[in-house]
Amino acid sequence: MKETDLFYNSKEEPNKSCLLSLRAIILHQDMAITETKKYGMPCFSFKKKMFCYLWVDKKTKEPYILFVEGQHLSHPKLEVGTRARMKIFRINPTKDLPQQTIALLVHQALDLYRNGTIPLK
Repeated sequence: MKETDLFYNSKEEPNKSCLLSLRAIILHQDMAITETKKYGMPCFSFKKKMFCYLWVDKKTKEPYILFVEGQHLSHPKLEVGTRARMKIFRINPTKDLPQQTIALLVHQALDLYRNGTIPLK
């Protein structure tokens, strides 16, 4: 079993299903996206450049997507919190996933790398 699979399998429902669905949505946005585990959480990279993570909020126990270069993204549901560079998109695991919004945000994040706003090394 892959290390990333252990992360998902360690979660309880409904978070487990929610996180697995988020994983599938993210991975299906571009063939160049890869998944690893960094800092104890699933990390998604585009051409070896990290662009988002999945995590579960310790207080609310709800999953979220953390966009590494969130400072360049604009959406009313993105939260800055105390981070200067990153933004998060919270997910309610008991409701239908906002698949179009998630795909839109992932595409916007990927476009930062595709158009050179964030240089690929």
